[in-house]
Amino acid sequence: MWVNYCTILYSENSNNVSVTCAKRHLTAIPDDIPGNAVSLNLSSNDISNISRMDLRGLSKLEALYVKNNWILQIDDGTFADVVELKVLDLGENLLTALTKNMFQGLSKLETLSLDNNIISFISPVVFQPLVILRLVDLSNNYLHQISDIDYIVKLPTLQHLIITHNNFTSFQSNDLHVNTSNLLTLSLDSVKKFSITRDIFPHLQSLDLRGWSKDIEWEVSNKTFLRSLTRLHMSETSLSFDVYRAILQTAYSLQEFQMDNIQKWIDDGLIDVACQIPSLRTVDVRNSEIHTIKEHMLQSCSNLIELNLSFNNIKSMADNALQSMTQLRSLILQNNKLSELPVAVQGLTTLEVYDLSSNDISELYCPYFWNLTSLTILDLSHNQISYISDCVFQNVNNLKILNLENNQIMSFIDTFKDKLQTLEFLNLRNIDIMNFIHGDFRSLSSLQYLCIDLDKCYSVDEGGFEGLDNLQILYLLGDNYFYDHFSGLSNLSTLILNVVQSQSHNSSEQRDSSSLVVLTLLASFIYHFLRSHLTYAYYLFLAFLYDNKRRKKGIPHSYDAFVSYNVHDEAWVCGELLPELEGQQGWRLCLHHRDFEPGKPIVENITDAIYNSRKTICVISPNYLQSEWCSKEIQMASYRLFDEHKDVLIMVFLEDIPANQLSPYYQIRSLVKRSSYLSWPQAGQHTGVFWQKIRQALEREENPAEHT
Repeated sequence: MWVNYCTILYSENSNNVSVTCAKRHLTAIPDDIPGNAVSLNLSSNDISNISRMDLRGLSKLEALYVKNNWILQIDDGTFADVVELKVLDLGENLLTALTKNMFQGLSKLETLSLDNNIISFISPVVFQPLVILRLVDLSNNYLHQISDIDYIVKLPTLQHLIITHNNFTSFQSNDLHVNTSNLLTLSLDSVKKFSITRDIFPHLQSLDLRGWSKDIEWEVSNKTFLRSLTRLHMSETSLSFDVYRAILQTAYSLQEFQMDNIQKWIDDGLIDVACQIPSLRTVDVRNSEIHTIKEHMLQSCSNLIELNLSFNNIKSMADNALQSMTQLRSLILQNNKLSELPVAVQGLTTLEVYDLSSNDISELYCPYFWNLTSLTILDLSHNQISYISDCVFQNVNNLKILNLENNQIMSFIDTFKDKLQTLEFLNLRNIDIMNFIHGDFRSLSSLQYLCIDLDKCYSVDEGGFEGLDNLQILYLLGDNYFYDHFSGLSNLSTLILNVVQSQSHNSSEQRDSSSLVVLTLLASFIYHFLRSHLTYAYYLFLAFLYDNKRRKKGIPHSYDAFVSYNVHDEAWVCGELLPELEGQQGWRLCLHHRDFEPGKPIVENITDAIYNSRKTICVISPNYLQSEWCSKEIQMASYRLFDEHKDVLIMVFLEDIPANQLSPYYQIRSLVKRSSYLSWPQAGQHTGVFWQKIRQALEREENPAEHT
């Protein structure tokens, strides 16, 4: 429904509505906004001022987005009627001052975004009405003195403060007239002096100091003043080694330390200094041009559980470089220059996750994984592996996920024989396998998902998939398969065929029709074993043909994302996700209740929605998992994920769901890059970070293997 250039989104479970007027070239707020609106999005318009009359009668409004306008003036008392407002976004405007009564009446406001304005003055009493405010974003403004935020820090409920990119020259506790702050996270830009001489931040957990300059003076007179600090993130800084040491010595409770683009002090032992903090459990050092992991570089890191050294240029590792890491569970060495597996890793009996993707590994020999008895996830994709010894996987009895995609493997003679009985996911896409011998997969009795490339395979023995008794999803690339190959797959629920184009020996004409030939050959098998999924498989096949033609012609996507959700979660989608992503961030979303074509078969609508969108956002809840159509949507989206090998699937969990309820999604979720797996409950009150992560996931276009 439309009202004066705005779209009204109704919820099935309540009388409340969400109204979006984003990008409508409005110069004023429409005067006919329904009184039952709970969300109003006015972002990206030409509004220059807001008066009290503009919001009169909107007593149910909970979220107001006026980002990216030309607002110079907000009259005192403007928000007096919107007493239920929880979220107010005034970012990217032209506000110069926060006046005395600007926020009068907003006693229920929790999140306030004022980023990217030109604010240089804040009234000492402007925040007094905001008695439950939890997050304030004042980044990219013109504040000069830390005393300007004095009255914000005093708010007893404030937990998250972002003040990066202002004109502060120092951050000193003596400039803040507060005894104790309940602040949990602080993002602070480069200052010349950081001084905490009073115990005013006893609850501070996270400190973001990215982009600090080299001439900072760091003073924390008593290290107990930062006793709750568990996370520190620094990047692209030119701080001296002594300043780094001073910072780390005052963070004795640190659990997670992330450093990006820090090349200068790695060889001098910066990581080792950090690891001397007994509580440290995670070290993340990316993009820092590390070439060699030397013997003593990590010697103090005995308590680490997670180590991420991805996106460096690591070519070698000393044999005893990880000797002290007796508790390490996750090791990420993705996107480096390793030509062989490091000997140093062989003794890590506690290791559960091992990522070696996008390196230069060519051969796998017996001892590499023998002692990794706890390993559950192994990623060797995007290497140059051409040889695998038959005893490589002999002792990895707990492995559940194995990714061998994009390698040069030509055969699996005894590779899996009597091994990997617990393996659930196996990715063999884009390898050079020449033939599959009867019994190659016989031991993989727990396998549930298999992606395999038969494009270069000249023969598959009858019963080549024998032993895969629990296989549920089989994804085949190429056209080299026949009915007999699938005998014994009684539990298969989904068969995905990606038939590649080929050339005849006698003609250069492309054989698009080969897809139809193969489908005909397999029709009896599909009907016999997958009769309930016949329509779905047919549309998957059409989706492949449709997407293949679309990509050939260079047809752009119509939407940024298709949102897959259950009707019981519509209130959250319309009240939270839609205003943020379409309004505040400006994405174009496809929703079934407004964008599906009436009269069109539902599966065809789903297919069109997924392939007309750059990405798919799955809003997962218990109701979602129980829905047949939601199951089709996520399976089709995951098919596209593995077909295109791009990060096209974003999972958002609305609730904390036990692992035993997530099958078969658990295996798929494990393959999605970590920034694309999001939890709404974990976001808590700090939803700004949650939405920023979705923005980052939607912006990414690269191959997942390039940035996981």
